[in-house]
Amino acid sequence: MAINKENYTRRDFIKNSGMIAGGVVLVSLLNPFKLVFATKKPVGIGKWYGVGIDIEKCIGCGSCARACKIENEVPNEPFFFRNWVEQYTIMNDGQIKVSSPNGGIDGFKQPVPDENIYKTFFVPKMCNHCAKSPCTQVCPVGASFESPEGLALVDQSYCIGCGYCVQACPYGCRYIDPQKGVVDKCTLCYHRLEKGLNPACMMACPTGARIYGDLNDKESALSLFVKENNCAVLKPQLNTGSKLFYNALSQEVH
Repeated sequence: MAINKENYTRRDFIKNSGMIAGGVVLVSLLNPFKLVFATKKPVGIGKWYGVGIDIEKCIGCGSCARACKIENEVPNEPFFFRNWVEQYTIMNDGQIKVSSPNGGIDGFKQPVPDENIYKTFFVPKMCNHCAKSPCTQVCPVGASFESPEGLALVDQSYCIGCGYCVQACPYGCRYIDPQKGVVDKCTLCYHRLEKGLNPACMMACPTGARIYGDLNDKESALSLFVKENNCAVLKPQLNTGSKLFYNALSQEVH
């Protein structure tokens, strides 16, 4: 991926932070209701990637999270994930228990007796690759950006590890790599897409619960998935323009 960016050090960031803040205030006063986003959806041409997840097909095997760690060299510690799986257990008394031991990689054990369970299901989580991504808007050096295909990416050679984008992501999809000291996240295996290959998590899913595709192509598998199913996105009230669509998304999922 060719990105033309100047070197920017932590000292430069501290020195210029006051200037940045002042500029933000000035722009806010002049344009109080205008937001500028990094990438706009291509009109008619150009790929615009999104992801679909069918909760009814997910069996909680954790193959997606496991394949992602291997493919993208994510740290082995159980605190760092580009994608993971959560188990939701709704009890007869209305209580909701959510678990994700090691991101679902090691499997799940149900601690609640069957007679106390109203329903239970698995929900894979990953970057929502938002069309109006909060993470790219807060990055002070432009390390977090959106590709022309609408994918939220990080130029790690430019990242200063300030963590602003980690805090801004409402879906908890970013982390600071403990070895590199920079931000890491799901890229939808952009390095594979460039070679015409499918993302690792999609290849590893044994039930076909995960798909991706071009939302600009009305006949793509993803476009048909969204059209033919009762799909929803997480936290729609935030208006992030999420492009991660779930079928059978229960109201208990957050």
